[in-house]
Amino acid sequence: MSWASNEGLPYPLGVSWCAADHAYNFALYSKHATSVRLLLFADEPTPRAEVTLAPLTNKSGRVWHCRVPEAVALPCRYYGYVVDGPEPTGPFEMHAFHPEKLLLDPYALCIEFPERFVRTAALADRSNIDKAPLGMIVACERPFVWAHDRRPRHEADAVIYELHVRGFTRHPSSGVSEAARGTFAGIIEKIPYLRELGVTIVELMPVFQFDPNSGDYWGYNPLSFFAPHRAYAAAGEQPIDSFRALVAALHAADIEVVLDVVYNHTAEGGVHGPIYNFKGLDNSTYYLMHGGKYADFSGCGNSLNANNRYVRKMILDSMRYWLREMHVDGFRFDLASVFARAPDGEISLENPAIFSDITSDPAFDHVRMIGEPWDAAGAYALGRAFPGITWLQWNSRFRDDVRRFVRGDPGMTGTLVQRVYGSDDLFPDDAIDAYHAYQSVNYVTSHDGFTLYDLVSYAEKHNADGPVENWSSNCGHEGDEAAPVNVLALREQQAKNFMALLVLSNGTPMLRAGDEFLQTQHGHNNPYDEDNETSWLDWRQLDARKGFWRFVQKMIAFRKRHPSIARSRFWRGDVRWFGPTGVVDFAAPTVAWCLHGKSQGDGDLYVLVNSGSAPVTFVLQQSGSWKLVVDTSRPSPDDVILDEPRPLAHPSYMTAGHSVVVFENG
Repeated sequence: MSWASNEGLPYPLGVSWCAADHAYNFALYSKHATSVRLLLFADEPTPRAEVTLAPLTNKSGRVWHCRVPEAVALPCRYYGYVVDGPEPTGPFEMHAFHPEKLLLDPYALCIEFPERFVRTAALADRSNIDKAPLGMIVACERPFVWAHDRRPRHEADAVIYELHVRGFTRHPSSGVSEAARGTFAGIIEKIPYLRELGVTIVELMPVFQFDPNSGDYWGYNPLSFFAPHRAYAAAGEQPIDSFRALVAALHAADIEVVLDVVYNHTAEGGVHGPIYNFKGLDNSTYYLMHGGKYADFSGCGNSLNANNRYVRKMILDSMRYWLREMHVDGFRFDLASVFARAPDGEISLENPAIFSDITSDPAFDHVRMIGEPWDAAGAYALGRAFPGITWLQWNSRFRDDVRRFVRGDPGMTGTLVQRVYGSDDLFPDDAIDAYHAYQSVNYVTSHDGFTLYDLVSYAEKHNADGPVENWSSNCGHEGDEAAPVNVLALREQQAKNFMALLVLSNGTPMLRAGDEFLQTQHGHNNPYDEDNETSWLDWRQLDARKGFWRFVQKMIAFRKRHPSIARSRFWRGDVRWFGPTGVVDFAAPTVAWCLHGKSQGDGDLYVLVNSGSAPVTFVLQQSGSWKLVVDTSRPSPDDVILDEPRPLAHPSYMTAGHSVVVFENG
């Protein structure tokens, strides 16, 4: 018998199948633990088998490990750990060992919640033996046939669509089968809709398993970085295969899959939070501690200690797992600036370790990386300050500046020009850094804050918590109740203007799911805990707002038709900026630009923008056979005419107040 057959191996962490021994290998990291027991469960609340790991036999370095024969493991199906260790010994070793607690393996690939599971059991200083989440053993060897899965890669036609798995199809109006509502399977049934809309990248809000008792609807408090959220699998399906089926179906439809990942904190919260795994396994290793307290740069009670090499290994192992075994195409890092926090909490943007690890690993060379370049404690590193030099970044400056311009704030014209051009002030294309225009993820709305409709319908948030909403406008009437017809018309026109500017800007556009048919949350700007019709997409709006939906769909098609808009590099000498009759007046609410597309094998575009309330006549400053394609002031279907655009008989055009107009030539 080999040493490994007798003692187990310290790698890989988690549970792995050892075919030669017909056994499962269990491996768990804990630097400070003094004793570890592995408990194996069947369907009854008490363990069926128990393995005590001896430090002199079942430990290598800081990893505890053992082998469990198949005959013992398979009848059990579930497992957890009981870990003990020293009392806290100072500000740098704030241990939180609780030997009465059953702990979840951080590397569990699938998680089971027993019938008696309750969050409060993880809070109290007593046993949670029949109330704790458990790792599943059988899921570790489940086969999945990927067949000829091809991972798509979009460039000039990239359009990101941010959606919440449950909220996307949970509403009865979603049109999906009842069993599939609110699940991965529900999204599969909606793929024809996504194809028709024209989006090419689906960005899924967190799908990692989170605490089902926490009141967290969005999913930004993970229990695990490996297991898919069980509630997102339809009844009778295993979460792993259900998620894989979704990825395979999206790939078959030529749609990329990007995960919104939360590697900066966990569901365990601060000192008064539950003990599910990391606290009880090795508190001072997994979490950043300051003065004997949990550092909190996420706003959720704790911050993972990415300065520790084993924590970084866990993050990278998780990423590799989702890439290799689940076939995702990229990651959007929530609060990514947290990873630039040094052990003392100070911001250190000079080559933070986690970014270096990702950059140096060839497994991530062709992976779409997107960063939210700030955290919840004041770190803001948008653009060249962000350590992920080649990453895409959520451009909040685009969001805020475009909002202010469309609202009609004075002095915003020059800033709008900068954002439309690709934000080269933030992503400079100089000889030193050589950023790309597509690294700017342009958006007007996201899951954080108002929906697009609420952005033009409410001047104030209508919920108790959440931040102040930036740069919204109610178009003259707060909310929908008794809103005049002219106000409702202006709202839809302003929403068109937002969509038009988003699509016409250089960079990578992102839409929030539901904005294409003006989904409303009735002024709620922070529904992280609203698992109800406040957050679920109401698909009846699609019929009610069919004209607006058509506008969005046609604008996406227009962007794809003109690769001159979305470039790897900035527009440089191919663009000229004008005012209504010549030179731009940056103090005026008007601007025009002519984008020449010959260098991209494309025709030319001429765009007129008027954010003021009064009509303005523009004289086109570039000759050509111009044809009118877009006018946001016109009713549907005359607002976008792609197939038979109207020739411009005279080189002048009167733009209505609050409108965007587009001509094409060639």
